[in-house]
This record gives sequence, structure tokens and C-alpha cells, in this order.
Amino acid sequence: MAKIVDRLLLFLYSLTILILSILAILLLSRSIRVPIDFRFDLPTMSILVAGLAVLILISLRMLYVSLRRSRANLHSVDQRTDLGEIQISLETIENLSLKAASRVRGVKDPRTRIRMTDPGLVIEIRTVVDGEYPIPALTAEIQRGVKEFVHEITGIPVASVSVYIAGVMQPQAFKSRVE
Repeated sequence: MAKIVDRLLLFLYSLTILILSILAILLLSRSIRVPIDFRFDLPTMSILVAGLAVLILISLRMLYVSLRRSRANLHSVDQRTDLGEIQISLETIENLSLKAASRVRGVKDPRTRIRMTDPGLVIEIRTVVDGEYPIPALTAEIQRGVKEFVHEITGIPVASVSVYIAGVMQPQAFKSRVE
């Protein structure tokens, strides 16, 4: 909701600056008559018109930014097949990544983040390990397993799988009850 409000405010602000800049250029060129008489020498007039032209260009760019659809906020990956289109949500790919990472022995509480880039999916996994297996071998197994599983299930190429080990899980100590 906040992004929509921000885009709306950017649109209104850019439109206002654009209109005011065009009006100022029309006033300076005396295309619009006003009862106030103002005169500028040629160098000052040139600087004012150049500044207003820059404001118009910036306003046009900001209008474009406020109206265009953001590709960074894709919620699905679209594929085209002979039979039609397929859309796979990023949430589905996250769940598949979690499933593949959870299958690796020694991995506890994995969390994923998915981004779509031109070469393919970029998968980031944050997890805690149990500390009983070597971390380099464990992370390599996570990377390989997630990459193969996601590619096999979705058919979408996986560009990279990054693994962040957030910590080592501490064994739970049980207090013995003595009576």
C-alpha cells in the first residue's frame, strides 16, 4: 500500500513541477500575457530557460518512473510452452527451495529468498546447522541439492544458490529431576 501512495505522490509532484516549468517558460517567452512587467537580459533569460528545460526533463523522467511497471516486483516467473503460458509464483519456488534444503542432513530452520535475474533464479538460503557435519561439505550439498531440485521441478534455470550459515544449533540440555 505504501508503494502505491509513494508512486501516486511522485506522479502528482512530477506533474506539478512539469506544468509549472512549462508555464514559466511560456511567461518568459511572453507567450502568456500577465499584468506584471518583468524583463531579463539575454544571459539571465538563457540560464532561466535552460534550468526550466532541465526541470522539465527531470519531471518527465519521474513521471515515467511513477507510471511504469516495476520488473523488480515480479511475483511469478512466466514461461511459454507449445500449449500456452505457465506462471510459477516466487512463493512456490521458495517452498521448493526450503524442501530441498531441509532434506540435507544437518540443516535446521532454513529460510529462503528468491530473485529473478536474466541468467536465471538467484536463491539465497539462510540456515542454522547442527554442528555434526563439516560446513563446506554441507553447504556444497545444499547448493547442489537446491539447484538440481528447483530446476528439475520447475524447469527454470538456477543461476546461483548462496548459503549463509547463521549459527550452530546448541544441543538441548535436559535437567534431571532428583527426588
